Amino acid sequence: MAHPFPDEDDEPLDPATAPAPQYGAGALCDVIPAAVAGFAVPGMPVTGLTLTPADRVCVFLVDGLGWELILRHPDEAPYLTSLLATSRGGTGRPITAGFPATTATSLASVGTGLPPGRHGLTGYTALNPGTGELMNQLRWQPWTSPAVWQPHPTVFRLADAAGIGTCQVSSPTFERTPLTQVALSGGTFHGRLTGEERVDLAADRLAAADRTLVYTYYSELDAMGHRHGVDSDAWRGQLMMVDRLVQRLAEQLPPRSALYVTADHGMIDVPFDEESRIDFDEDWELRAGVAVLGGEGRARHVYAVRGAAADVLAVWREVLGPRMWVAGREQAVAAGWFGSDPDERVLGRIGDVVAVARDDMAIVAHRSEPGESKMVGLHGSLAPVEQLVPLLEVRC
Repeated sequence: MAHPFPDEDDEPLDPATAPAPQYGAGALCDVIPAAVAGFAVPGMPVTGLTLTPADRVCVFLVDGLGWELILRHPDEAPYLTSLLATSRGGTGRPITAGFPATTATSLASVGTGLPPGRHGLTGYTALNPGTGELMNQLRWQPWTSPAVWQPHPTVFRLADAAGIGTCQVSSPTFERTPLTQVALSGGTFHGRLTGEERVDLAADRLAAADRTLVYTYYSELDAMGHRHGVDSDAWRGQLMMVDRLVQRLAEQLPPRSALYVTADHGMIDVPFDEESRIDFDEDWELRAGVAVLGGEGRARHVYAVRGAAADVLAVWREVLGPRMWVAGREQAVAAGWFGSDPDERVLGRIGDVVAVARDDMAIVAHRSEPGESKMVGLHGSLAPVEQLVPLLEVRC
């Protein structure tokens, strides 16, 4: 298969030039440790992010609500737009999701207060070094022990143990999932079907004690983006719904409260053409020496046949390097993509080669990943449209 570059003289991108997440200072893993710092919870991860203390803290995570997407849609999101100046402690700046910018990884970062290299959910799919199987960390297939895969306590468990009134308000579907167990468990789970029911209950639980930590979640914006794209009327309609839900929650905040609105990633529409969507299943060059393809279209973990890692890295850099940051495992770790000092148990889950889209393109696999390959909106990369997320604040 031919791989036309925009310019035949383009050199491969240097992975060191990729914008690494701001772990420890302004990433998703820092949000709850910073928001509850005033509670002095034993064992809570330390962060350099500073937020004004509040007795009652609510974190509302909207799946797929990227910073740049809010900036593009002031008419559909007037309330969110009015809050932009409050982001990241009143600096008016976004925070970073973490790498990859994908739901399983980001929710684990929010819920543990740790970067991916520590909690170990390193992508949408990642290799289980113990079995050689590719594990879907969102759907938790094939099954592996949650406590073994992610052994660190959640911030919610730590807060609950310290006597903070702690709960999660989300779809009933998520109550007993392994991802909830490893990332979001602790305190009480309240399942509610609609966004309105969730924000109303979140406000109620926020007022239920003198010191509270409430987490609530809305996934429908992300689902609409995957199905129809972020340039669709359907997606814009969902953004309008999100705007109303945030305002509805903000207007019900009890005294001494802080509401933080954030997201797990942004999203980008990738065109359906051969240059924008390179099909791994049809590409002999990219398949050569690859045992397992993991991650997702814009953030690939590539696991090589034994002894072939260097060759796979060389080919992927030659073929994709002008359009993607392509790094070996050690280089990706050294660049800080997964945070500093990853746990030893996590290293084997990171690809021998990690390929991250800079341009508006993706590596799809139409036979092995038919559903994902049909998605219009994608995410996962270090590119700003996916990586930058809000940390909007409302106080009462």
